[in-house]
Amino acid sequence: MEALAAQATWRKSSRSSSNGSCVEVARSNSVVGLRDSKNPAGGHFTVSATAFNALLDGIRR
Repeated sequence: MEALAAQATWRKSSRSSSNGSCVEVARSNSVVGLRDSKNPAGGHFTVSATAFNALLDGIRR
């Protein structure tokens, strides 16, 4: 699987709370990175864009 680019832009929902309890997401070509907004230096995990899109489709149902 492709690695997430170091310069990837991390984003969180505009609906997220101000207390920092959020998931941040970064997209890079065919992968998506996910990390905890309270600890951005704590690392992230990467999934394929296909898997992430399937997760979002499941949530929307």
